[in-house]
Amino acid sequence: MAADTMKTGPSLRSLAGRVAVVTGSTSGIGLGIARALAEAGVHVVLNGFGKPEEIDRIRSQIASEFGVRTGYAAADMMQPAAIERMIEGVMEEFGRLDIMVNNAGIQHVAPLEEFPVEKWDAIVAINLSSAFHTMRLALPAMRRHGFGRIINIASAHGLVASPFKSAYVAAKHGIIGLTKVAALEAAESGITCNAICPGYVYTPLVEAQIDGQAKAHGISRDQVIRDVLLAQQPNKRFATVEEIGALTVFLASEAAASITGVALPVDGGWTAH
Repeated sequence: MAADTMKTGPSLRSLAGRVAVVTGSTSGIGLGIARALAEAGVHVVLNGFGKPEEIDRIRSQIASEFGVRTGYAAADMMQPAAIERMIEGVMEEFGRLDIMVNNAGIQHVAPLEEFPVEKWDAIVAINLSSAFHTMRLALPAMRRHGFGRIINIASAHGLVASPFKSAYVAAKHGIIGLTKVAALEAAESGITCNAICPGYVYTPLVEAQIDGQAKAHGISRDQVIRDVLLAQQPNKRFATVEEIGALTVFLASEAAASITGVALPVDGGWTAH
């Protein structure tokens, strides 16, 4: 197995100098993960949609706050050719790719027999197929250095189902299967592949849902949180983007070298039912 000259000890700061790509990272969970990796000394490449000036601000803030290099790729995760250009660009700019975080995702809710075909295709493309494309392209670079961490952001819905979320549940179950296959294929190469399975995480998108549900049902915000959004989470609290970021950093570290092929729930006990 190839030796890795970047090992500096057991601390998370041993990640310093690594290079990570985080898809869907211009806001929400992905941005939280990117910030956590940068705090650990990782150079990060952001990906996602947004106003150019806002993305530039985020990049500059991360770079100045944590003293790392930052990049940005506007690749549309529905387009395999764009994903390939993104990975090629990372290799050209940074010369390596150590940590691949597949976080990009979208959602649509509808009964199965009424589910729009175009929504099914888009959800499967972004939530599942994009991870296949990043992984197949990142693995050769990781093998060359004898080190790699692939971290797929799945969902509690990768482990259990809910009504009206057929495409999302199918894609997230698929991500967990893909994670296991990659873990087995790369097991002797210093590469791990794991899935994180969050329940509800507090983000601006969830905040908007709280207000919308409260108005729609004529109930208080606290009732929406406890009885609607967190009905399946026994601890009755949202996970935070910082918690997901911290777990991602741990899985990327040397301390997690023997953890591979697993789906780790961060769901307040949802899947313990």
